[in-house]
Amino acid sequence: MMPTESFSERDLQILEHIENHPDATQSTLAEHLGVAVGTVNFVVRRMIEKGYIRVKRLERKRLKYMVTPQGIAIRAKMAMISMQYSMRLYRETRLEAQKLLAQVRKQGYDSIRLEGDGDLADVVRLTCLEQEMEVVRSGKSPVIKVEGTQLNLQM
Repeated sequence: MMPTESFSERDLQILEHIENHPDATQSTLAEHLGVAVGTVNFVVRRMIEKGYIRVKRLERKRLKYMVTPQGIAIRAKMAMISMQYSMRLYRETRLEAQKLLAQVRKQGYDSIRLEGDGDLADVVRLTCLEQEMEVVRSGKSPVIKVEGTQLNLQM
């Protein structure tokens, strides 16, 4: 089994970026990830040591990074783990939203207010559509708050 415990989402993004942009530099990687060049330097050096990336000197100050077969394998594995996590989170959020909407409907409401944004709020919004529960912006409707990965109902 490949070691994945020390592999991060940032590592995955770097491997994908290098694979999709063969002329990537540490500066362009840093800009793409929104982090400091020093952070990218640290991560890239660690990935070179682990054998996920190979580096070739093109000119005096210009390097070319290449993802190795081992890097491709770990990237594929981490992408699969990330997808599995996302799908599990989607299913759990949808199930929790269905339970909360059943409570709301049991109390006689046919609408809710939704507070929060992002992917999980979108899952709740779609679940409301599926359950024929109207999402309103104001009023005396119960509120479902999306806080991190948690849904909280306020009646």
